[in-house]
Amino acid sequence: MSGAVLDPGARVALSTASVYPDGCAAAFATARRLGYDGVEVMVWTDPVSQEPGALAALSELHGIPVLSVHAPTLLLTQRVWSTDPWTKVDKSIELAQEVGAGTVVLHPPFRWQKEYAREFLDGVALREHETGIRLAVENMFPWRARNREYQAYLPGWDPVPLPYDNVTLDLSHTATAGSDALQMAAELGSRLAHVHLADGTGSARDEHLVPGRGTQPCADFLETLAAKHYSGSVVVEVGTRKLTAEQRELDLTEALAFARLHLAAAPSLEPR
Repeated sequence: MSGAVLDPGARVALSTASVYPDGCAAAFATARRLGYDGVEVMVWTDPVSQEPGALAALSELHGIPVLSVHAPTLLLTQRVWSTDPWTKVDKSIELAQEVGAGTVVLHPPFRWQKEYAREFLDGVALREHETGIRLAVENMFPWRARNREYQAYLPGWDPVPLPYDNVTLDLSHTATAGSDALQMAAELGSRLAHVHLADGTGSARDEHLVPGRGTQPCADFLETLAAKHYSGSVVVEVGTRKLTAEQRELDLTEALAFARLHLAAAPSLEPR
């Protein structure tokens, strides 16, 4: 392709959430078998996801690094490690440090976590400064039910106007929110530190489809990242819970191929 660039800095990782209900051991084995560059560990009820020694052993066994840790800040993980949100964040940072990951992904506080929400902006900035770990706050979406929208997050579901130094952009969440992923990436600029690669159709349900199967501009998004020499991680985070083992393997292979293709086939944005 004329004007094509290859960005060797962007690594394509597999989220352990992409093999749910299987656990971390299956994710590492799958990542190695399919040729992913690393793994993002979603901390949840799987004991291995909470144990740095076990994760380090899996990483060494398969030759697959842990590139990022997703803190247990989802509704389904409210009791993992603690019910105190800052304890969850601090333990996620400690886990990342012990396994050599440079990024911790966080969801913004729920609206009912009022004290945590009041402290969130300053708390994130302070921890980044003290630890050197990137705390990449993820874009979310309004909750919708019965034709009504509910603002479930504070200080907000959209990280673009908020003073985070590092942001995770999730393309399934942009679909659910009705956000413009390309515009968000442009406005974030160098603050875009991490990507969750998935797709969606705009449903109120967070779909996490294989990229290319929904309405999001996944190809253009990746090509734009590559042309701008993005050097963070692109993490495949797709839902495979209802699939057979063979179907899951095919979907995760397709998602990886999609990412590799569009990270390598971007038209250069540099002036000629």
